[in-house]
Parts: sequence; C-alpha cells; structure tokens
Amino acid sequence: MNLAGCSIIGSRRSLTGGTGFRAYDPTTAQAVEPDFFSATLDEVNEAARLAHEAFVFYSRASGREKAEFLRRIAGNIESAAGEVIQRARLETALPEARLQAETARTCGQLRMFAQVVEEGSWVMARIDRADPNRKPNPKPDIRSMLRPVGPVAVFGASNFPLAFSVAGGDTASALAAGNPVIVKAHPAHPGTSELAGRAIQQAVRDCKLHEGVFSLLFDSGTEAGAALVRHPLVKAVGFTGSRKGGRALMDIAAARPEPIPIFAEMSSTNPVFILPGALREHAGTIAAGLFASFTMGAGQFCTKPGMVFVPEQPEISQFISRLESSVADAADFHLLTGSIRSAYEAGIRNRKEACTVKLVAGKPSSAAGYCADLALFETSAKSFRDDPALSEEIFGPSTLLVRHSGREELLEIARRLEGHLTATIHGTSEDLSEFRDLIAILETKVGRIVFNGFPTGVEVTHAMVHGGPYPATSDGRSTSVGSQAIFRFCRPVCYQGFPNEALPAELQNANPLAIWRMLDGELTKNPL
Repeated sequence: MNLAGCSIIGSRRSLTGGTGFRAYDPTTAQAVEPDFFSATLDEVNEAARLAHEAFVFYSRASGREKAEFLRRIAGNIESAAGEVIQRARLETALPEARLQAETARTCGQLRMFAQVVEEGSWVMARIDRADPNRKPNPKPDIRSMLRPVGPVAVFGASNFPLAFSVAGGDTASALAAGNPVIVKAHPAHPGTSELAGRAIQQAVRDCKLHEGVFSLLFDSGTEAGAALVRHPLVKAVGFTGSRKGGRALMDIAAARPEPIPIFAEMSSTNPVFILPGALREHAGTIAAGLFASFTMGAGQFCTKPGMVFVPEQPEISQFISRLESSVADAADFHLLTGSIRSAYEAGIRNRKEACTVKLVAGKPSSAAGYCADLALFETSAKSFRDDPALSEEIFGPSTLLVRHSGREELLEIARRLEGHLTATIHGTSEDLSEFRDLIAILETKVGRIVFNGFPTGVEVTHAMVHGGPYPATSDGRSTSVGSQAIFRFCRPVCYQGFPNEALPAELQNANPLAIWRMLDGELTKNPL
C-alpha cells in the first residue's frame, strides 16, 4: 500500500510537517514503515480556517445532500476494506474477524446517520403560532429547531482503529449534524487513519462539497490536539481515551476565552453484580461469560467488566473454579501500544502488592511484543470500600472479584460508586424483587444497565446509550453511540416573527420536508 504519511488539509496533502514517527507492530514491538509527520501549528490553523469557511455552506446542506455524503464515505471505506484491514492488523494486532466486524460497524454507523438526516425529524422543529388577539399582549409567532455548532475536533481512539477513529461515530454524528470535522489521528494506527481519511476526502470531492468539510492531522504527541482545542474557530470536541487525556482537554476548553463543550469518554470499570439466585442456578455459565467479556480484545474495551460483586455462598467455589480453568487455558494477549502495556503492568503490580488483594489466578504471557499477563484478583467488600485504588480502571485482561455479605452491604457499595458507562446485573425474578433498590441506585450511576448479559459489545441502534455520569464521560446527558449522538453537536435556535419565506425549510408553513414537528404542543406532519 502507498501511504504518504502526511496530514490531509482539506483537498491537499501537507507539504511540510513536523516531527516524524512510525507505527509499531504490537506482536513484535518493531516500528513499521512509512514515516508519518506531526502537524505543525500552521497546519492546525489552516485546517481550522478551512473548516470555518466550509461551515457557512455545509451547515445549510440539505438532509439528502448530507445523507449522500455519509453513504459515499461508507462505500469508499468498503471499497478499500481489504487494504484498511491489512494495515489495521499490522498496527493493532487485532484479529481479522474483529476488524471486519469493526469495518462493517463503521459503515453501518455512517448509513444510520444518513437515514436519520434524510428523514429529517431529528432537528426537533417546534412551532408556536401567533395569537394577535391575546390579551393583554399579543402572542408572537415563535419557531425553533436544532442547528449545527460549527467545526468539530475529533480525537481518534487507540482501541477502535475504525469505529471510534477517523470515520467513526464522533465524525459521523458531527458531519450528520452539519459540522465540518477535523480529526486528530491516534498515533498508534496512523496508516489505518490515513486510509480512512482518504475515503472521506474522496467523498468530499465526489459530492462537490467545500474542501474544509474534512481534514486529518497526525501528531506523535499532544501538541496538535491541544492546539485544536484551543483554536477559536473550533466549537466542540469529541474524544475517546483515558481519564487523564480527557481531563486535560476539558481543562483546556474551559480556559478558553470562549469555552466549548468537550464530549469525552474517559474511563469506566463497569461493575457486574451477580445476585444470589443467579449464582446458585448459573455459576458456571456466568463465569464463562465473564471470562470472555473481560478478556475480549485483550481487555481493552471501554465496557470491560473490571469489578464483579459476588455474594458469600457455597456456589462461589464453582464460580471461581470455572474462572481458574478459563485462565489456565487462555491464549496469549497483546496490548495495542507500549504505553498501554506499561500502564497495565503498573496496575497489575500495584494490585499484587496490595495486602488486601489476592491473586486468584494468573497466566504469564510468553509472547513477544506488547504481550500482557492475564490476572484474576479478589478482595473483600470492606477492603474495596476502604481502598479507592481498587475502583480504578486497569486497561487490559484483568478483573477484580469483590465478595460481599449480602443485600445491605451490596447496596452500600453501589451507592458509593462513581459514574460508569455500564452496570450489569445477573439475577432471577426473585433476585430482582429482593434487590429492586439496586436498579434505582444504578440508574444514577451509569448510562446503560445490562440484565443477564455482559457489557462488551455495544449495538449501534437508535436507543443505545454509550455514556454515563462523570468520570465515565464529561457529560452524562449524552451518548457517543447510536443516533442520539447527533445531539451533541448542535444547539437550539429560535426564530421569532420571521416571514415564512425567510425560515429554514424545516420550519416553513407547508412543511416541505414532510417531517414530524411539534405544532402548538402536538406532534404532527401536517402543514399549517
């Protein structure tokens, strides 16, 4: 494959570039060609300038025009899928089947948003008709709808080189809302990012859009990303990564003369609650599912179950025995980057050194590259409550079992939890009746509650919520997966007393787009 290694600035390739860097093969820890070059401050400024220019035109694009663009991106990615997957395997060591599924998910997301904007009701059009005869003051004609916010900076994620990266959900939802996008590629998979960026760039050309609708910037560190967030022409940010990285971006955005929203997914340990009846009836099955979930993707999913609460009862022996067998039979795991491996090793080491934690089962890896040891720990509910470090995320193939004495102790733990993306409950009908308070507590702690399943594997649907209270995300009112993600990158605008011909089509009397609107408090597709 012929990779240029240069940032994409609108329709052009960067001709300058800063520091050079390379991707690494996680199975060997060896650098792979070619060199990529970090974007300079001038290139960040140029990408922002072009995006600002493009916003004037793209923000007014019709739903059909945006839908055609999103579908063209999906088609271009599918046409290059073989090359994309080959490069992604080299840069991430993820299996081909996983990358094929992620490619399909990426294209599916794009087409879902195409459907949403083509149908058009997502703008939440509202019309309150005038009443000139109202006393003591006449009532004016008031209409409102959602409008795009402006250029959006998107940060690619390390663990999803396609679905949460250049053409991923943040980019798709921001483009669908009518915003130009500037992506800061993750340095772990720059080649994959360039191929996806080319697909979008070509779609911009094919659809005859302003070149500034999309740019892609490379950066081996944090300078280009920080400059993007500080740039006065950037109006919102989408980020998936660590709590440290997300907090840094939040602080930069808040310190701007004009603060902007940061939609950051930062960390989550995704608690699992195994209730007494479920443990009695399904200990072996739950253990098998748990093992598959916390080792999926080498434990590098943001929805990995990192802590599991189990009651002290006889069946716990069968449960742990099944987990021990799974650990013993496990294959080797590779982590995505050297820095992820270093952080994982530090987390495992600290947990092994904690006097209140026991290593139940472990399997050292003998593989080369960024290999990872598998580790299953356990502790008591009291120790878990007393040591905040036991609640911290360890990104990799490890989880922590927490033994508790019963209902009251479990509810106390649940009340103390910080915000997470998900929580999972395994239980019977009787369990749900006895622990109904647990669901009420978890509704305040997470964005998605899973019953008798596991949190890994996030469906891209209209109802999906992939978010949660801080620190799982920077804004627990939003989601980064599903069609509701579009609402992050828009804002309501009200038009009072406007003549019909000056209104956006979505608000005109005849309802020319035939969308659902709220007319004087009633949902309808009828014209005025």
